[in-house]
Amino acid sequence: MELTNGGLQISDELLGTFAPIVLYWFYSGIYVMLGSMENYRLHSKKDEDEKNLVPKKVVVVGVLLQQVVQALVATVLFAVTKNDTESESEQAQLHTPLVTLVRQFLVAMMVLDTWQYFMHRYMHHNKFLYRHIHSQHHRLVVPYAFGALYNHPIEGVLLDTVGGALSFLVSGMSPRASIFFFSFATLKTVDDHCGLWLPCNLFQLFFRNNSAYHDIHHQLYGNKYNFSQPFFVMWDRILGTYMPYSIEKRIEGGLEARPDKDSKVN
Repeated sequence: MELTNGGLQISDELLGTFAPIVLYWFYSGIYVMLGSMENYRLHSKKDEDEKNLVPKKVVVVGVLLQQVVQALVATVLFAVTKNDTESESEQAQLHTPLVTLVRQFLVAMMVLDTWQYFMHRYMHHNKFLYRHIHSQHHRLVVPYAFGALYNHPIEGVLLDTVGGALSFLVSGMSPRASIFFFSFATLKTVDDHCGLWLPCNLFQLFFRNNSAYHDIHHQLYGNKYNFSQPFFVMWDRILGTYMPYSIEKRIEGGLEARPDKDSKVN
């Protein structure tokens, strides 16, 4: 960051590091305000307060800790790749062909999905890792938006931080492009944990992997299904861990993501 001609100039690297963090809390705040819309909740507010096994203050501290670690890793990553990106002129970055940006985004999405699917699934099947690390995230039986990144610090590094670094490096995107990719991925992750099923929600309309899909995974019957995150359901379908569901109205009001009757539920 530097002061130029009386104006504040912020580097792409700084924006790529902190824009997703700011958007995380901003978008979560919107869902906190919408949380009183009982007709669109996948669980009642009472269930959220009673079934979750961790206080919200602890969740906030845990998320902030993970974001500090992510910011540090991003700073190091941008510093290591700085020589490569500096060789590209600002003009060249501004005029990157749209087809190149789309390809980089799709590659980054596939890399992140692949990394997170297999790491996530392994953490469920390895009893030690689940008991001591991944079970922390599943203390939120009823997910809510700002709990999206509530993980054990080791899981935060392995799944999110390393996965994000790999998607950045393999896709070959510039720091400027990464601002948009990681901001998008952050909004998608928050939305997947929002606990609401809203009409005209674009994430829920365009992605089969959405808040209802991930809610199934947070329930006891879906604990070994729907591992995919945050974009596609490809790996679940290929490897037999896909649990189909339907959105049904609860008798007491609100909605529920209910597994299909022919689903295998253990």
